[in-house]
Amino acid sequence: MQNIIVTGGAGYIGSHTCKVLKQSGFNPITFDNLVHGHKEFVKWGPLEIGDITNRNHLDRVFDLYKPCAVVHFAAFAYVGESVQKPGKYYKNNFCGTLNLLEAMKDHNIKNIVFSSTCSTYGNPVVLPISEEHVQNPINPYGSSKLMIERMLSDFDFAYKIKSVSLRYFNASGADFDGEIGEYHSQETHLIPLVIFAALKRISFINVFGNDYDTHDGTAIRDYIHVNDLANAHVLALQYLLDGGESDQFNLGTGRGYSVLEIINKVKVVSKREIDVRICEKRLGDPAILVAQNKKICEKLGWKPNFDLDQIIESALKWHESQIIYR
Repeated sequence: MQNIIVTGGAGYIGSHTCKVLKQSGFNPITFDNLVHGHKEFVKWGPLEIGDITNRNHLDRVFDLYKPCAVVHFAAFAYVGESVQKPGKYYKNNFCGTLNLLEAMKDHNIKNIVFSSTCSTYGNPVVLPISEEHVQNPINPYGSSKLMIERMLSDFDFAYKIKSVSLRYFNASGADFDGEIGEYHSQETHLIPLVIFAALKRISFINVFGNDYDTHDGTAIRDYIHVNDLANAHVLALQYLLDGGESDQFNLGTGRGYSVLEIINKVKVVSKREIDVRICEKRLGDPAILVAQNKKICEKLGWKPNFDLDQIIESALKWHESQIIYR
């Protein structure tokens, strides 16, 4: 069984990916500092507590497990915080990944799947967004991820470390078995926040802007189930292990839903009313972000298997099961 280091494997997407890796015959080793990750989400392989900014931590784990590849999730990912604290994001996301890549080079680990983001594109010029779209991030979070993509290209040229960068759109949903789900100490994602409002965990949901140039005036996003994301990571990993060249892929369904459509869908699925408040637009929020996913479907044989109903049903089941929300 091949060992795979999963940095940030105790987090939301990382833990779901560890489960799919295990089901696919790999041995996922979670490497996480538990700042935002959850120890109880590590169920499909060992947990090694460490930080990507600490070279000694990385050397110890690489020496112990001798992995054939790394799947790299470890990052700070709050856009608003990145604007207020850019140094925190460049230090952890960029410098931490540089440290990781240097350790991989020295330990002769030649494959990495990287958790990138559609935030590297910035405000879209053309929709849907393809991988050829200009990358012009508008916040330090997106900038740090774009810098990593460029660094990966340089490490491939210099050291033959092959990489796949997966540019996510809106990760959502939860494990259908109810073993893990989405839990952030500072929740910013729309679907869990709407569910919180339905469950009366919060009093109302804010809708930031209702005068966008969309069919109902609210912003449109591409929501992809976390299990579909996890499956894509395993396909990308296998592609690299089979000798694939470095590449970048969008991860989205190719279909967008507005904020009001999400709220209405949660109402229907939960059979609950939700108090909605209209607020001012947030600076820098594009009206529409929707992926073109043709490239990953054709090259890696991936496809999204779960629709919006399944996303919301799985998320609602998860949040209802958590005692903190009762």
